[in-house]
Amino acid sequence: MLRFLVRRSLGALVILLIISMVTFALFFAIPADPARLSCGKVCTPENLALIKHSMGLDESTAMQFWHWFSGIFTGRDFSAGHCDAPCFGYSFVKQEMITDVLLDRFPTTLSLTVGSVIVFLIFGIGTGMLAAHKQGKAADKIASAASLIASSMQIYVAGPLALVIFVYSTDWLKQPSYTPITEDPIGWFTGLLVPWIVLSLIWTANYTRMTRSSMVEQLSEDFVRTARAKGMSGRSVFLRFAWRGAMGTIVTVFGIDLGVLLGGAIITETTFGLHGLGQLAIGAYVDSDLSMLVGVTMVAATLIVVFNIIVDAAYALIDPRIRLA
Repeated sequence: MLRFLVRRSLGALVILLIISMVTFALFFAIPADPARLSCGKVCTPENLALIKHSMGLDESTAMQFWHWFSGIFTGRDFSAGHCDAPCFGYSFVKQEMITDVLLDRFPTTLSLTVGSVIVFLIFGIGTGMLAAHKQGKAADKIASAASLIASSMQIYVAGPLALVIFVYSTDWLKQPSYTPITEDPIGWFTGLLVPWIVLSLIWTANYTRMTRSSMVEQLSEDFVRTARAKGMSGRSVFLRFAWRGAMGTIVTVFGIDLGVLLGGAIITETTFGLHGLGQLAIGAYVDSDLSMLVGVTMVAATLIVVFNIIVDAAYALIDPRIRLA
């Protein structure tokens, strides 16, 4: 298992290096000039040259990439001060170190993403297992119909609807907001409950249908019928064989869905006014803050790669043949 994780981690490092190079190349592919954007309306050639020098834009592209990449591990010095590692640069639009801004916004996005994952995995897999266990009965039909309706809902529609129903009309739930879990765990939970429900709505429906179909397929396999023929109880067959066999498909799809889930988190943050990486990326795009966009992109890519390593490890635990391969 350890060798398996080491191989996956080394591969992830190579992927992150390639992503960093492509992301930095896109920085220069955009027509906008970061130095001119930071210079303001009244921009003299002297001020423009000074800003380019402070941003390091007067150096070659390769040298700029080396300074930016090495800064992630060793830190960098800017005219505004020193940036400790991991340093993703300096935002001349916000007049702040990019790392400081990312660290301030990252807990919101992480809480939103992880919370919604827990919600849709619990309810999606649980409802799918119930539907498979009650195949053809009322519970199966109700779960299938509800998942079909929920899968057609979009975040920008479900978000305002949830606010009207649960917050404005009934006061059942708190207005969405982010409170650090270390300061107020209850406020953290209640403030993110509505965004969790909305973000996990479509995913719960998808995983309900996927779990049901995988479980039904596993229950029709020869080894399951053999286990039943040998006298094993239906509950043991369902949980020990069918459930474990279905988890391989679910874990595989989950690893693919992580990138899409982060995209959904961006829309959810905008819908509920949460100040996370999604809103930061949109603001950086509007302000043409290219340095900030590169930083957000790298953090998002790192999250996806790390989550996929975790998913690979879970898949290897479920199916030992993956480790041997």
